[in-house]
Amino acid sequence: MEQQHTFMSDGLKLSGVLHVPESRKPGERLPTFIVLHGFVGTKDKSHVEIIARMIADLGYCVFRMDFRGCGESEGARGEVRCFDQVADTRNAVTYLSGLEEVDPARIGVTGHSFGAAVAIFSAGVDERIACVMSFCGWGDGERKFRGQHPTPEAWEKFTGILEKGRKHKAETGECMWVSRFDVVPIPPELRVNLSPKAQFEVPVETAISMYNFRAEDVVASIAPRPLLLFHTAHDVITPMEQSIRLFEKAGANAELMIPTGMSHFPVSDEDRPHTQALVEAWLTKFFPVQISDAS
Repeated sequence: MEQQHTFMSDGLKLSGVLHVPESRKPGERLPTFIVLHGFVGTKDKSHVEIIARMIADLGYCVFRMDFRGCGESEGARGEVRCFDQVADTRNAVTYLSGLEEVDPARIGVTGHSFGAAVAIFSAGVDERIACVMSFCGWGDGERKFRGQHPTPEAWEKFTGILEKGRKHKAETGECMWVSRFDVVPIPPELRVNLSPKAQFEVPVETAISMYNFRAEDVVASIAPRPLLLFHTAHDVITPMEQSIRLFEKAGANAELMIPTGMSHFPVSDEDRPHTQALVEAWLTKFFPVQISDAS
């Protein structure tokens, strides 16, 4: 069962969809995951919608949402700021805590790529978040961008875009817009995994916000709450080392999974069965739907 919801975040109305398992009993409050989409993405017709349905199939309530400025949510289109997205996530926790289907003590957050970085940071600064799953996420914006623009020529082009954007804003007071692929390169053959509702231009200020964003700084604060860092070994978009470094800085109950044979999109049709089996086993141990009497 899917329910359309809206909630407020810093005066903006944001859109979300709540998946409620058909097996839910009247009055039952279930553990719930908030699912966060990637870079200027959307909750609909996207990789995070597949992740949401995968988790819902395991018996959890799931809330997939559009960040401000994305999808069906209010806000300036494409003007993504990392700390705004953290605020949106925390406001979603507040909203969900009041729903009859949701156990407010067992709200987890998960995300893909950019959404994974936001999920980690949000949990690091908000103790209400009980569990985190990161799919192909990142912890240090500058180092991530260096990995995504690895040659001296590519790095010079990328940093030149940032500098030109700063100068344009200082001289005109307006944002300079660039292709999303100049910020985060994606091979053409993998772009089929992007939502048709995703945005394809962003202001340079979005890239600057990402450059300065460091989930690594707060990841240790998540412990002892469970944290899964799931990163594909052959990720050609977000460097795998980002999740390794996050794991090195994380505390108790953090687990790193690096499955092979996958791209940046671990729940694509080919890879979903493998991914779901790994995730289900981890959830059964660290964040089960039902808490046993023995615990």
